[in-house]
Amino acid sequence: MKNHIVLYEPLMPANTGNISRTCAGTNTCLHLIEPLGFSTDDKMLKRAGLDYWKHVDITYHKSLPAFMDFLGNRRLFLISKFAPRVYSEADLADPMIDEQFFIFGKETTGLPEEFMEKYKDQCLRIPMNDQHIRSLNLSNTANIIIYEALRQQNFTGLEAVHHYRDTEKAQRLKW
Repeated sequence: MKNHIVLYEPLMPANTGNISRTCAGTNTCLHLIEPLGFSTDDKMLKRAGLDYWKHVDITYHKSLPAFMDFLGNRRLFLISKFAPRVYSEADLADPMIDEQFFIFGKETTGLPEEFMEKYKDQCLRIPMNDQHIRSLNLSNTANIIIYEALRQQNFTGLEAVHHYRDTEKAQRLKW
C-alpha cells in the first residue's frame, strides 16, 4: 500500500522539512497544498530535510479543491484534534486499498471546518491532554500517523534491522 502525507497550507518550513525527511525514510509521498507560508527554497526547509530532498516524491497542489480533484475516489483520512475517532482504531492496512492519504491542517488553524464536517467519518485524532496544550507539533503528528500505518502494514519496504559494518561505532559494538 502506498501512503501519502498531505499538508494543507503549511506555514513553518522546519515542520515541512522534518516531514519531508520522514517521507524520504518511509517511502511516503508528500503533497503540499498552496499557498505555502514559505518558499521551498527556504534555508530552514532545506536544513530540516538535509540532503534527503532528492529522495522525496513531492506533489504541489494549487488549492484544496485542486487536491480533491487529484485525489478522486482514493482513500483519505483527516487528522485533527477535533476528530471523533482515535487513529489507532482505523484499519490502515486494508489489503483492498492501494493508496491512502493523510491530510494535516495548517499549524495555526488546522483544516477548514466545512471540509472537516463533510468528511467527519474520515477524521482521526491522536489522544492528548487538551487542558495542557492546544495541539501537538505538526511534524510529530505526521510521524505518529505514518508510523502507525506502517506498523499495521508490517513495515513493508522498510529495513527493520540494518547492519552498519563499515563505521567505527559498528565495529566497536560488533552488532
